[in-house]
Amino acid sequence: MNVIRAIQLYVEKMVNEAGPGMKMLMMDRETVSIVSMAFAQSEMLQKEVYLFERIDSGRSNERLKYLKCIVFIRPTRDNVLRLQTELKSPKYGSYFINFSNIIPRTEIKSLAESDESESVREVKETYADYLPENPNLFSFNIPTCLRALSWEPEALDRSAQGLISVLLSFKMRPAIRFKASSAAAQTLAKKVHETINKETALFSFRPPEDGSAPPLLLILDRRDDPITPLLNQWTYQAMVHELLTINKQRVDLSGAQGVPKELKEIVLSSEQDEFYAANLYSNFGEIATTIKGLMDEFQKKVHDQKKIESINDMKNFVETYPQFKKMSGTVNKHLVLISELSLQVSKQQLFEISELEQEIACRADHSTQLQRVKRLVSDEKISLHNALRLILLYSMRYERHANCGTSGLLKILQDRGGRAHIVPKMLEYISASARQELFNLVKITDAVKLTRNLIKGLKGVENVYTQHNCVLKETIEEVLKGRPLDSSYPIMGNELPYRRPPQEVIVFIIGGATYEEALTVHRFNQEGYNVILGGTTIHNAESFIEEITAATVGVPFKHSRSLQQFHSAPTGSA
Repeated sequence: MNVIRAIQLYVEKMVNEAGPGMKMLMMDRETVSIVSMAFAQSEMLQKEVYLFERIDSGRSNERLKYLKCIVFIRPTRDNVLRLQTELKSPKYGSYFINFSNIIPRTEIKSLAESDESESVREVKETYADYLPENPNLFSFNIPTCLRALSWEPEALDRSAQGLISVLLSFKMRPAIRFKASSAAAQTLAKKVHETINKETALFSFRPPEDGSAPPLLLILDRRDDPITPLLNQWTYQAMVHELLTINKQRVDLSGAQGVPKELKEIVLSSEQDEFYAANLYSNFGEIATTIKGLMDEFQKKVHDQKKIESINDMKNFVETYPQFKKMSGTVNKHLVLISELSLQVSKQQLFEISELEQEIACRADHSTQLQRVKRLVSDEKISLHNALRLILLYSMRYERHANCGTSGLLKILQDRGGRAHIVPKMLEYISASARQELFNLVKITDAVKLTRNLIKGLKGVENVYTQHNCVLKETIEEVLKGRPLDSSYPIMGNELPYRRPPQEVIVFIIGGATYEEALTVHRFNQEGYNVILGGTTIHNAESFIEEITAATVGVPFKHSRSLQQFHSAPTGSA
């Protein structure tokens, strides 16, 4: 299963079915992103698609009857009305209409009535209604999906529609399981299940002939693992998202110093960038080593004896040899990124911060950790964002500790102008089951014994910056090894549970997935499994904090009285 390839196949089919000749592609705001994340513009030009237009951006009266118009839009009511207007006074010679998901037959009828000139050649459902972030990762770009810890209606509808599209893309009629303790997960599971039963013709896929278990759709809740999005990351893709933010495969470097004009916005696509595809899961040190190796190889060819020992040496080398830049293609782009990441690591003192984050996440040592957190939070050189992140981790970990120091830490943060009110919101956001796991963990001081808790032990630690394992890792292990799931992850509907593990698994996280979790899925797939991950959005720490803020609007504050004063504190800058 490859979500990028699935989108590519749909778009290629759209273009091919329009036949030879000059074509234009009409899209909406969301389908523009879907297509651009699967294809470069140059690739579309090679397919004779020469013009691109937004159906929702105003309309010119110029007639271009020599062009075929491929329409690729979401089947929303607004889009249907816009398309009706287009068809009543057609600008193009012919129209090939593709909706990105299931469209009601009544809407098809209204379009037919608008097509008085009979310029529509075909109308199809094309199940490409999701953003392909990585081959194993998709999202719906819903920044916040809950309010008062319940679904926002529009976010629920969009998530259900998107999941239906993913299932139809891969021709799956899955068993659906959901986290039992999550009302949001149960609601989404029920909505997807009802749609599958309603659209029986679309989901009439043959069951596996060998009698193996059907595919599995597993719906989880971010509230059960609020730790993972808050940790600093040290693999390339996750690190770029954490420090610079990846938005639909694009990184904005316009605010960075010394970046060449042509690299103020960088595209990171595993389909269009071989270096990125090969290194997106590599750690920070490995990336710099890989780039240095490419430079060393070129040096041998040009007989340059200068030593390259730092990232600045690499930048100087590229400037000295522009032909290296040309030969190496995208290396210069990644050198700029690595340079900016290195600058941020140093500027934000992330080695020390990350080490403490991992210590809090992986072992119980309250007194020592409290003193270290207090020292860093008080340090004016530590950003308010990183100070808040440390307090959030500490407060979740030690909320019920007899000597919990959260209130004092918040006073320091508030005096510095930080967003102290976020911490009580987090304590409301975290699920009851996750809180119980955290509470159980604090009782145990020997981290090596912690093999099945929300925050993992130290087994298999690579280094002090990557000790933590996300909760998803253990969950997927349970699924793939066929362990009984009925109590924690009940099955939706009347289907009898299979005791054999599924061959294909789609995991969806309400409240957003992370690139750390995508790395976990990638590692399972390297072992021969077939798993893809999706989320309402893809979080870094900053976007996750915004999600928490939105999700807890209207939630009555009921935890530690010592934190009451911060719950309604005015928002500061962090």
